[in-house]
Parts: sequence; C-alpha cells; structure tokens
Amino acid sequence: MYVLIGGAGLIGLNLAQRLVDLGHTVAIIDINPAACRYAREQLGVIAFEGSAVSTEILIEAGIRKADAMAAVLRDDALNLAMVTLANHYGVPHIVVRMRHRDFAEPYRFAGATHVINAIELAVSTMVNVIEYPEVESTMHFEQGQIEVVKLAISAHCNVVGRSVAEVAQDPKFPTGSLIIGYQPHAHMDLTIPNGSTVLEPESTVLIATKPGVMHQMINFIQKCV
Repeated sequence: MYVLIGGAGLIGLNLAQRLVDLGHTVAIIDINPAACRYAREQLGVIAFEGSAVSTEILIEAGIRKADAMAAVLRDDALNLAMVTLANHYGVPHIVVRMRHRDFAEPYRFAGATHVINAIELAVSTMVNVIEYPEVESTMHFEQGQIEVVKLAISAHCNVVGRSVAEVAQDPKFPTGSLIIGYQPHAHMDLTIPNGSTVLEPESTVLIATKPGVMHQMINFIQKCV
C-alpha cells in the first residue's frame, strides 16, 4: 500500500516506522525540515517539507494514488482540512487522530473512515492500569465503548477446568461479554477458542466487554475456589 501521513511528530514517525516494517510504502509531510530529514535518514520514508493542507504539496506527495492517508497534525482544524482534501482526491481509507471530541462529527462528515481519540484512549488505559492492576493489557474500540482485556488465570481461579461455553453460560458471567482469545501457556501462540476449549491453570484469556462491567468481569474470572 502507498500510505500518506500528515505530521512528523511522535505519532506520525512511529506510525511511519510501523508501516515501513510491514512492507508498505510511506510518504510523510511536515513543515519541520529537521523532522523530514529524520524521516528520510532514519526511517527510510519519502518526506515532503511543507504544509500537509497545501494542495500543491499533497499532489506532489502523490495523494491521488494513495491507498490510505493518516492525518496526525498538531491541530484538529488542520487535520479536518487534510481529511477534507483527502476525501476530495478520492483516498479510500482516511484515518485521523482527534484531540477534541467536538471534532468527531465534522471529521466523519468530511470523509474520515476512522477517527482515533488518542488522548481519551491513553487516559482510559491509565485509569484501567490504576484501578485494575490484574489486567495485563487493555485495548479500546469504538471510542471506548468496547474494551478487550487480557487476564491471567491462576491455578485457583474458579474458571479453571471449565469450558468456554460453560463459563459463558454462567449467570454470573457479565452479559454482553465474550472470550475471544486464549493462550494456554506463555510460550504458546494466542488462539481463537471455541465452546469446547477448556481453560487451564496459568493460562491467559482475552475478553471483550463493556467498560461498566470491567470490575465484575475481573472478579468473576479471578475469583478463587
């Protein structure tokens, strides 16, 4: 894929590096000459010095042939302008980093296919780490409406020896939650479980759930027999 990134700040550069590692062709636009030089020399990406909301720069950077565009500029108004231009030039996948939630609807109206509120997600993650130290990691989807948590199952948890189907049918298992991943041991690959998968001691599960039932979920999974 040819991916165009607007903004060579911390997020833009890290995104570019990750995409290059995955084998994609990446071009980045930024007004900072030093950031562009770093992108070229250290990341090996194409870098264009100038405004990411300049039609001349965008055309030079190849926006007409871009498969995807990520707007990660320092200001929502600039990101909104870039999203609008990307939509105008027919970019099929437009991702934008949102700083203020008031821009959520304008971004979608302008043509963004994915709106990421990085600040809210970071704060939610830190809150979860503070409130629920048992959670190994948390992922957020749909602006935090759904969370996927990674939980370890000790030898004394009451779910040990029970199948995924049995756990899901337990009346104390939070409604609307689902076990979506299972890792029998730390050295084994994560798999997608089925109803007959039996939860073993010292294993790990991924569970999709609602933020409001996080504490209930942790108590249910890690309750000792």
